[in-house]
Amino acid sequence: MTTVLILLDDPAQAADLAPQARGLGERVDAVIITDDPAHTDPVGPGTVSAGTVEAAGACGVGRLYVTRHELLASYSPDAWAAVVAELVDRIRPEGVLATAGTRPAEVLAHTAARLGAPLATHCVHIDDGAQLDDSAHVGHAGFPDTGGTGRGAGTETWRITRTRSGGVLLEDADLTAPVRMATVAPGCTVSGARHPDEPADSRACEVVDVVPELSPGDARVRLVERTEGERGLSLSAAPVVVSGGRGVGSAEGFTALEELADALGGVVGCSRVATSNGWRPHRDQVGLTGTKVAPELYIACGISGATQHWVGCMDSTVILAVNTDPEAPMMQRATYSVVGDVHEVLPAILAELGRRRAGGSSAATTPDSATPDSATPEPAVPDTSAPDASSQGSADAVSGLPARGT
Repeated sequence: MTTVLILLDDPAQAADLAPQARGLGERVDAVIITDDPAHTDPVGPGTVSAGTVEAAGACGVGRLYVTRHELLASYSPDAWAAVVAELVDRIRPEGVLATAGTRPAEVLAHTAARLGAPLATHCVHIDDGAQLDDSAHVGHAGFPDTGGTGRGAGTETWRITRTRSGGVLLEDADLTAPVRMATVAPGCTVSGARHPDEPADSRACEVVDVVPELSPGDARVRLVERTEGERGLSLSAAPVVVSGGRGVGSAEGFTALEELADALGGVVGCSRVATSNGWRPHRDQVGLTGTKVAPELYIACGISGATQHWVGCMDSTVILAVNTDPEAPMMQRATYSVVGDVHEVLPAILAELGRRRAGGSSAATTPDSATPDSATPEPAVPDTSAPDASSQGSADAVSGLPARGT
């Protein structure tokens, strides 16, 4: 019976991972390693709640491995990886799946390093139907090539499609190893012998306690403190993001961006340059090594638009770029572009927003507004569904400024 092991750092992940694993194997086992007391019973570390076990069983998980060790009390990527590697050696699954989140991906990367095995990340599709011929066997450390037969042959292949360069590219590849490891992106599809959408077998989930063999060196890197983040709108959920880059010039230069973000009900973001220069904290960084955002409006102020930043904001509904360089990549890709100095354009936008709001509030006192047939006209909102070349450079979408750019 083929088995696929899923790694859970949150029990809720079983609802997505278990159906995907069912498409790749006949049996689904899960290992839960968590430092969150919300997922455990008060009896002590290493005991999960009855609700967690029931939910796992409902998803088709046949066996739930629950770890128990004092070195697992806080998150440690090396220690967690040691647990997964030990289970892989113990149960020899066909594959190991985890979500593409930060912690699961980090743990599987450490696991792959320990096993000398390949890891495919950010998969959007996995097909288990591919098989390599006898001339293409690949052996891996810990799983010796046995010449084409047996569990160590290395002939089993998953054909995968995964995102690269932050989602800009899709790559097709063959993942060949006795134990294949992959992280799956949200919405990942699976093609296998059994369709992942088939109902899970109705069975009780067996709970197996695991006391791994760990040494203090396995936990040399660990989480030592949690601090509560700032309350309010988060960068990833904000409907409007006003980001600044090198063109803002200094930490003080972000004052105008903060004022504009407040006026539009949004938050401030930044490029990697702004973070590297100490102008903004890393939590504000948008991009491949920061946060990916998809707001209704993204305003890029003094940002050139390098690939690592573009992949973090390219899903925005509308992008307005402000830059002195009309040839900057961000200016070429934006929905609207304004050629100008950020410190001149943003004050003009703020002044125009203030004028329009003041005009709207005073309109009720004008003689014309007293008549039932008259109404204060709403500011024109451009159609951004398919902007043509003539829309580039128009600032009317935000402030009514005359077109100045490309």
